[in-house]
Amino acid sequence: MPNNDVSFIELNARKRASHLLDAGSFRELLGPFEKITSPWLEKQGIVPEFDDGMVIAKGTIDGKPTVVIAIEGIFQGGSMGEVSGAKMAAALELAAEDCRQGKLTQAVLLLETGGVRLQEANLGLAAIADIHAAISDLRRYVPVVGISTGTVGCFGGMSIAAGLCSYLIVTREARLGLNGPQVIEQEAGIEEYNSRNRPFIWSMTGGEVRYETGFVDALVKDSLAQVKQAMKQCLDKGVPAVFRSQQHDYYLNKLMAVDTTTQVDSDSAKQLFAKGGHQ
Repeated sequence: MPNNDVSFIELNARKRASHLLDAGSFRELLGPFEKITSPWLEKQGIVPEFDDGMVIAKGTIDGKPTVVIAIEGIFQGGSMGEVSGAKMAAALELAAEDCRQGKLTQAVLLLETGGVRLQEANLGLAAIADIHAAISDLRRYVPVVGISTGTVGCFGGMSIAAGLCSYLIVTREARLGLNGPQVIEQEAGIEEYNSRNRPFIWSMTGGEVRYETGFVDALVKDSLAQVKQAMKQCLDKGVPAVFRSQQHDYYLNKLMAVDTTTQVDSDSAKQLFAKGGHQ
């Protein structure tokens, strides 16, 4: 990493958003001074945060109107609750409305999240559903770029949000999967998935294998400069002709070819989802 560069992973959500936007353009919406907190956490003995772990920033990237939505992974594992989810969904919905009014507003999502906040259960799930709908709406007009770098990863319903993005950027340290390692181990047994076997986990859900199997569009080092460069390249591509989430036949045919009599490993996954086979 160049001496004048910094680690993207070590930045908190607010600094990540600020660094990605053009200098001087960062403007936070519903920030901590608004003191909009989850009404449910204190009732369960959990100290809330004034932004509920969700940073919403408006500004520009290369002069183009942009909303950057950054999840703070160190607060409740980046989990999505009623308030944080509503903030994210509303920001995306307003960006889509701007687009319909002729003010194209692109979006960048910084996804460090374990998915739904268990303490808020159905409220969090409903918010994530709203996020999915909002991404699907907005991406028709402008690119929606997802970025996941570490260390929390991107799991649960928010991994579906990542899959709906126009483009997805990861680092080698990132992880992307529908279910987290501990959930898989709990349901399928340690013989199927050992959540303490870190090399195995990263070989299956880490950023590098996700890139090699075509589930993400760019693999970068833990570098603010590289993340920013890849983000701008994705934004410059514009709206994809076909979204990854629309390629049903391609992925269904691949899944039908899985040999369920043996445990899938990283080599067989790479062979099955050979990079370049999708559109």
